[in-house]
Amino acid sequence: MEEKRDRALHVLLVPYPAQGHINPLLQFAKRLASKGIKVTLANTIYLTKSMKAETGIVTVETISDGYDDGGFESSESNEAYHERLIEFGTRTLTELIEKKNSSNFPFSCVIYDAFLPWALEVAKRLNLPGGAFFTQLCAVNVILYHVYCGKLSVIPPENGTIYVPGVMEFEVSEVPSFVSAPGTYPAFRELVLNQFSNLEKADWVFVNTFDKLEGEVVHWMEARWPVKTIGPTVPSMYLDKKVEGDNAYGLNLWNPNTGTCMKWLDKRPVASVVYVSFGSFATLGTEQMEELAWGLRGSNKYFLWVVREAEENKLPDKFVEETREKGLVVTWCPQLEVLAHKAVGCFTTHCGWNSTLEALSLGVPMVAMPQWTDQPTNAKYVEDVWRVGVRAKVDEKGIVRREEMELSIKAVMEGENGEEFKRNASKWRELAIDAVDEGGSSDRNIAEFVAILNKEDR
Repeated sequence: MEEKRDRALHVLLVPYPAQGHINPLLQFAKRLASKGIKVTLANTIYLTKSMKAETGIVTVETISDGYDDGGFESSESNEAYHERLIEFGTRTLTELIEKKNSSNFPFSCVIYDAFLPWALEVAKRLNLPGGAFFTQLCAVNVILYHVYCGKLSVIPPENGTIYVPGVMEFEVSEVPSFVSAPGTYPAFRELVLNQFSNLEKADWVFVNTFDKLEGEVVHWMEARWPVKTIGPTVPSMYLDKKVEGDNAYGLNLWNPNTGTCMKWLDKRPVASVVYVSFGSFATLGTEQMEELAWGLRGSNKYFLWVVREAEENKLPDKFVEETREKGLVVTWCPQLEVLAHKAVGCFTTHCGWNSTLEALSLGVPMVAMPQWTDQPTNAKYVEDVWRVGVRAKVDEKGIVRREEMELSIKAVMEGENGEEFKRNASKWRELAIDAVDEGGSSDRNIAEFVAILNKEDR
C-alpha cells in the first residue's frame, strides 16, 4: 500500500547566496513556521558547509551555485559566478522540487529572493505558485524599477535633482550607486535590475519593511503588484518575543567575539558608546579608514569598532594601543546584541538595509556613511524622512574627514538634535514591534498569505 502523502503546507524559500540575503529570508521562514507551516530553506552547498547553522524548526536543503568547494570567492568573476548560479541553480532547484514532490512532503509554493528570477521560472514550470522576496527598502525597489523600465535615466539632470514617481525627489548622491554611476559593477547592476524581469508572473511580492516606514511608496507598489510587507525580519526576541526560541538569525559565516564585546559594553555608561560597523561586504580605502579612526579618537567618545581581519592593515599604526582606554576594535561581533545594549548611543553604519532596519528596530540613532548600492537612499531616509540621525558629508575626493566624523557623532549624541534623534528612534522601535506583533500589519500580511495557501491547497 502506498504511504499516504502529507498535505500539510510546505513552503520552499530560496535566498540569494550571501549572508545579508539569507538572514532575512530565514527570519521570514521562522515567522511562517510559527503559523504551523513546514518550511525548507534551499541554501547553496558551499555556504551550507561553511556556515554555523542553528535554524531551529526550519529545514535546510541544498542546491548548487556551480562552485561547491569555494563559493563566490572561487569564481573567475562576478559575471562567471552569476552565469553558473543560473545554470546550476536552475537544474538543482528543479531536482530538489521534483524529489520533494514525489515524497510525503511536497512543496506548496516557492518564495525566492528577487535577485533570482530564474527560480520563479522553475516554480511555474513545475506548477507551483511563486512569491518574490525583496530584501531592500521599497523606495529603492521603485527607483530601480523606473530604471529597468527606461523611465529614469541618469545623470546629471539639469536641475540637479531626480524625481521618482511614487517616492520623492533625490539628489544624485542619494540614489543607488547603480543608478548614479551606471558603469560600475555591471554584473551587480544587471542583478538588481533583473529583479523586475518577470515580476508580473509572481503570485506574491514580499518586502522586508513595514507599512509605517514608507507608507506612500508601499501604496504605489501595491497598485502594481500583489505586495505584502512582512518586516522587520529581526529575531523575535528583539521585537515582539512571540516566536519561541528565535533569539538570533541562526546562520553566521564568522565567529563573533560575543564575550569580549558584551563584557566591555557592560562597563560603559548608558548611551555613551559609538558602535561602528560596515557589514560583511563593504570595504573602506586606507585613507578613509585613517580619517575615521582619528575622527573616532577626536570625538572623545567610547567606541566599539568592527574591523574585519582583511581590513586591519588599513588602521593607523598603534591606533589600537593608543586608544585602548576609549575603544575596542574587534574582527566581528554579535550586532543585534550590541545594538540592544544600553551602553550604545550611536551606530556609525554603511546603511546596508539589514543594519539600518536593525537599528530602527532597536531604537538606535545613526551616523550614516553609505558606500554603494542601495545605501545612499537608505541614508537619505535616515536623515530626512525618519529623522534618526545624520549623513556624514564627504569632500571632493569622496572621503569623510576626521573633523566631519567628530561633528556627526556629536550631532547624534549631544544637544537638542541628539535628543530628537533618540525620541524618533524610540518611536520607530515601537512601530516596528507593532508591525510584527499579533494583529500588526506585517503579522496580518503573513497570516493572510497562509490563509490563501490553505485555501488553494484544498
